[in-house]
Amino acid sequence: MASPIIVFDLDGTLIDTAPDLLDSLNHCLRTVEMPEVSADEVRRFVGFGSRVMIERAFAAHKRALTKEQLNELQRLFLEDYSARMPGRSRPFSGVLDTISRFRKAGFLCAVCTNKFEGLSRKLLGALEMADSFAAICGADTFAHRKPDPRHLLDTIELAGGDRERAVMVGDSRTDIDTAKAAGIPVVAVEFGYTDRPLHELEPSRVISHFDEMTVELAETLIRSAADKPAA
Repeated sequence: MASPIIVFDLDGTLIDTAPDLLDSLNHCLRTVEMPEVSADEVRRFVGFGSRVMIERAFAAHKRALTKEQLNELQRLFLEDYSARMPGRSRPFSGVLDTISRFRKAGFLCAVCTNKFEGLSRKLLGALEMADSFAAICGADTFAHRKPDPRHLLDTIELAGGDRERAVMVGDSRTDIDTAKAAGIPVVAVEFGYTDRPLHELEPSRVISHFDEMTVELAETLIRSAADKPAA
């Protein structure tokens, strides 16, 4: 029988990666004489991967961006970001205890992120967290990525989890939309990276610290989802 599972987003949910994403984004922008992005701005750019971060930075300054230029800037970004890993990135407060709590309760844990799988594994490995997850699935793991619900559902399947006893934990509209489309309850963390107020996105629950992400909360959300009539 498949196990219950908690699936986490990575950037802005498990790990505060904004300082390193900011450094690498600004490294790219300096090569084309673009104004640097601030720490507040970069948190609104995260969620869809490095290409979208670069595109949003150009759009914010009303600068044209060709496909060839984007490809080269993404290459520079990934080269710089990978080289500095883990850099200043650190788990959010309470993350390690939360993962341990759920694993002791018989839950699997997995990662579903729009960061490339190789970078995700490298980061979690550098932080000595990779072994905690039954699956680590990135933007290039499957032929689809968040907000496509198949990214989440295939992550659950690869991890050996039960999609009927699953909860997604994320920080952005991307995560919330993905979970809703998959029919899976979603807990949003309000300390992450989002360009919209979380309450507008109507997640199943919002938490302000991982201490609030309890086994009892997950089980309640799973039961509520099971009791909800089919659309």
